[in-house]
Amino acid sequence: MPAKSQKFSLYDAPHQMEPLLPGEHRLGLLLEQAHDLIRACDQLNGACQPGALVDLRTSLLGMNSYYSNKIEGQHTLPLEIEQALHNDYSADADKARRQRLALAHMACEQALQAQWHEWSVQEVWSAQRVCGIHQDLFVRLPEADRVLGATDANPTTETLQPGVLRTQEVSVGIHAAPAAAQLPAFLDRWGSFYGSVRRGEMQVLAMAAAHHRLAWIHPFRDGVCGGSGRVARLHSYLVLGHLGLTNGLWSPLRGFARSHDSYYALLAAADEPRAGDLDGRGNLTERGLEAWMGYVLTLCLDQVRFMTGLLNLNTMKDRIAACLSYEQSVVKLGVRTEALRALHYLFATQADLERADFKAMLGLGDRLATAQVSALLKRGLLASDSPYGKLRFGVPQHALRFYFPGLWPEAEAG
Repeated sequence: MPAKSQKFSLYDAPHQMEPLLPGEHRLGLLLEQAHDLIRACDQLNGACQPGALVDLRTSLLGMNSYYSNKIEGQHTLPLEIEQALHNDYSADADKARRQRLALAHMACEQALQAQWHEWSVQEVWSAQRVCGIHQDLFVRLPEADRVLGATDANPTTETLQPGVLRTQEVSVGIHAAPAAAQLPAFLDRWGSFYGSVRRGEMQVLAMAAAHHRLAWIHPFRDGVCGGSGRVARLHSYLVLGHLGLTNGLWSPLRGFARSHDSYYALLAAADEPRAGDLDGRGNLTERGLEAWMGYVLTLCLDQVRFMTGLLNLNTMKDRIAACLSYEQSVVKLGVRTEALRALHYLFATQADLERADFKAMLGLGDRLATAQVSALLKRGLLASDSPYGKLRFGVPQHALRFYFPGLWPEAEAG
């Protein structure tokens, strides 16, 4: 049983978070789910190569930060995130803080994407990497955004220190997290176990189980920013990327936020102690961990299949046509339906195109073609890295409801 303290019943030995994975007799269905997830990810990766659809990936960074804030109760509107990307912050101090937090999440996630293939398995599962995620996320915020409110246990305000393990005891709901002094031992056991699980389906199961156990350890102080939960979700995303199961086109964050109640309920249920001899042999419930893992794997598979459907080349042509029709008949800022063939070509090839070649595909005279390129750029339906550079397929937030319906409904509503 956990050791006693004045206010908390504390776990103080790593074996108290066993089982770290369910027993073999419970792994059959989970392994099937992991197998299906790997196959679905391979299909999605084949539909969109690394580095392609740059502007879609940028939109997804914004979407993931939106959903991460939503999970933590730090709600930001999609429009507010887009405004912050253009250095346009709200006059409301709390809204501006949440905007900065959203941008910090986007930058941290982008940094993980850039490096997840460079790190070894041991690095991915190290306590140093867990602290590094926390450091990279919160160091991007000004000190004023990291002030922790006073509590009964800590009557004075403090500032969250990026990358630093908590030194005080905490509880989340009815769960009293492990003793602060023992956090290095818990994280070492967590990392050494999950990092040594064999690759393939078992490593996918490790990702799902490790998310709960890291949240259960609760290594960081929380405050207005959130902390341990954000890091656990980002670490799961890191593992998926390291395994080659995501190339930035999907993330479990969307699914976690859209099943918010189940996310927290299943996390809490897996915190429970073992319920008798039929519930494993560890200190914590094996059935609760199994249910949590099944939820994570089902959610991930749903996200991958949904994104694969949205990238369907045949149906995308109709979606681009609907967008252009709306632009021409309603928005009336110069975009024409004649751009359909050229835009669909950019999407299909996932390549950049010289401006002269794009204009030739429009079937318009030179003057009208030049005006059309200008209009498409202004509306974000084309993108370029320089005034005369190559053109690529753009995915502005206002086009999401046409191009990728249902992907980010809150942005569509805006």
